[in-house]
Amino acid sequence: MSQNHALRADSEHAATPAAALRRRVFQGYRWLLAGFLLAGVTQIFLAGLGVFSLQNQGLATQGDTAFAPHRSLGFAMGGIALLILVLALIARPDIRAMILSGVLVLLTAFTQSLLAGLADSHALYGALHALDGLLILAIAGYLYARAAQRGIGPRS
Repeated sequence: MSQNHALRADSEHAATPAAALRRRVFQGYRWLLAGFLLAGVTQIFLAGLGVFSLQNQGLATQGDTAFAPHRSLGFAMGGIALLILVLALIARPDIRAMILSGVLVLLTAFTQSLLAGLADSHALYGALHALDGLLILAIAGYLYARAAQRGIGPRS
């Protein structure tokens, strides 16, 4: 009986550092989602700024456009979305969060660039680019709300 107890104690001791790591990663996941949402709000501001004022300020000279800050932040958000996916896979909050984190990467890193590029030839793609941006923020908001609701860490 004491040997079984010792094995159980060893396995519990081994699981404790892993559980603590998952809790810390989960906290990072939540913070990164909050930062992603703030970046998304900034994206909306930068898109509006590009449409309504920067184009007339001469930024289009030297090959740059009024949407350069919006584009740069968008690429950075694709990287942040990838980090969110990695943290979700480590923290394992639940299967839905892991799948939606993957969807977030696809929509942010690939679909947004594709739609923005196609918008040069058809305005409809530009409109879909904006709607995709709203869907991205909705998914990130949902993931953040679920993470905040779960509290300090993932379920075991």
